[in-house]
Amino acid sequence: MKKETLYLDTSVVSAYYDKRAEERQEATLNFWKNVIPVYKVFISEITANELEATKDEALKIKFRQLIEDFSMLNVNNRVKALAHAYINHGVFPERYIDDALHVAIATCHDISFVVSWNFEHLVKVKTRKTVNSVNILEGYKEIEIISPQEL
Repeated sequence: MKKETLYLDTSVVSAYYDKRAEERQEATLNFWKNVIPVYKVFISEITANELEATKDEALKIKFRQLIEDFSMLNVNNRVKALAHAYINHGVFPERYIDDALHVAIATCHDISFVVSWNFEHLVKVKTRKTVNSVNILEGYKEIEIISPQEL
């Protein structure tokens, strides 16, 4: 049986080591232990680049090790077009292009779930509904945008 798929945005990976929000970190560690093994997990070049931007070299190494077994998805012209469709339909403001790209990458690669701790722009009912409206208009399937606690 084929495993369902997850796409992790940067917030999920970074929460693994983020001691500033203990409850979120604990939920993330639990997610890694109990949920990750059940799914095929993907990240993107956007996620990897955002993690590489950290100034803490030791943390950067930990991030690399944490994601090394995940499959990497790249931005292509279809992804860019869908991200811009999200922006044009008011799902995301232009300044949050990376959020639009995260969702577009997962959608274009037929991923089951986008997993994020970003409750401001991604994990909310309005975003889910409008993303899926645009997906249908653009000929893609609907996608679930959820927090790690929802799996």
